[in-house]
Amino acid sequence: MIDTLKPGQTYKLTQYEKLGGETVIRQLVKYFYEAMDNNTDVKTIRDMHAADLTEAEDKLFLFLSGWLGGPSLYIEKYGHPRLRARHLPFSIGIKERDQWLHCMDKALHKMNIEKAMHDELMQAFFNTADFMRNQTE
Repeated sequence: MIDTLKPGQTYKLTQYEKLGGETVIRQLVKYFYEAMDNNTDVKTIRDMHAADLTEAEDKLFLFLSGWLGGPSLYIEKYGHPRLRARHLPFSIGIKERDQWLHCMDKALHKMNIEKAMHDELMQAFFNTADFMRNQTE
């Protein structure tokens, strides 16, 4: 990308690059599902997942890679994410959204990233998680 810049253009790092790429995103996903698996306060969303979280971890990693500005791994493997459509079979309201965000917040804290990046990511995660809601409260 940097090699194709025109004179006067600047390159802005993606969140994927700022975070550290594939290894860091895999770790974030691992921490996310550990938070979900080890916290009875998020039982509602944990129960929406299979007992074995391996497939969920893989899919979230693939999705986050592209969502954060890295390689579009999810699209390459499964096509367009169609997030809302893929989540319609699950009852998702404010409680479920907040439980998901709680797990992501815990995972980001374990990553020990800068507060500004944490806040930026949490806002983006909130927007996406809130879009997944399919229950009126």
